[in-house]
Amino acid sequence: MQDRNPAYPWENIGAQISTATKIPFAVNRVSSIGGGCINQAHLVEGNGQQFFVKLNNTESLAMFEAEAASLMEIQASGTLRVPFPLCWGRNDARSWLVLEYIKMVSGSDRGAAALGSGLAAMHRAVSQTFGWKRENTIGATPQINTPSSDWLQFWRKHRLGYQLELARANGYAGKLQALGERLMMHLQAFFPGQQPAPALLHGDLWSGNYSFDVSGQPVVFDPATYYGDRETDIAMTELFGGFSTAFYAAYREAYPLDAGYSVRKTLYNLYHVLNHLNLFGGGYRGQAEQMMSRLLAEIR
Repeated sequence: MQDRNPAYPWENIGAQISTATKIPFAVNRVSSIGGGCINQAHLVEGNGQQFFVKLNNTESLAMFEAEAASLMEIQASGTLRVPFPLCWGRNDARSWLVLEYIKMVSGSDRGAAALGSGLAAMHRAVSQTFGWKRENTIGATPQINTPSSDWLQFWRKHRLGYQLELARANGYAGKLQALGERLMMHLQAFFPGQQPAPALLHGDLWSGNYSFDVSGQPVVFDPATYYGDRETDIAMTELFGGFSTAFYAAYREAYPLDAGYSVRKTLYNLYHVLNHLNLFGGGYRGQAEQMMSRLLAEIR
């Protein structure tokens, strides 16, 4: 049943859905969906319709607006399926994002291969510059996307440098900062050829951010989109245990990776480990320092 707690803006959401779809809608049933660590997630139902709703505090509307824009950017590429962002808004207590509800099922090797080839196709959608038209978030952390024509400058300033400054502000100084400063001085060593193309990225592609619809086709969600080196997406797929063999085989067949990726993936995943340090605490400090030491050893 619908929760009548005024902190839950179901009447506002129902009215906004009605306007967006041009079909009368009222929220009659709400089911909580687990899995999110930043937002509350709910399946809302009424009038024979279903929608997926994310809720957060009222200050989070900009985060939801950026997520909606990211989903539409991926959808416009005509490659991988995403939940369509229907509407978003806020009241005095909450902000929300309403998405198409897609029933998710377990995948297969065929679906994993479709994810790999679909991601390769998405990475062939390129921009003139690195970054994006707006800022967004990586988890709950602001992600700066100021456009740049120089990938190394972008990665140094808006990815590693930004996370290291957050870490300093959070009290992580000493060895972490010393290693980070040395590493940022030598980024060119990891790019002996031309700079990569500014590819359309999911930006937060781990196993919790994709699934499969009832037809077995892959669906990606919770993006942190920008345009950058496609290797950053592939690197993150390896950060928490890796995707299936079928996924990597299909991706590499459609869009082979350069040999230097085997080293650069550590550089790219350092961004996410530093972000985890800033979000979740000191347990990630040692991992970040080890990654930086390993990278520095490559250039001696």
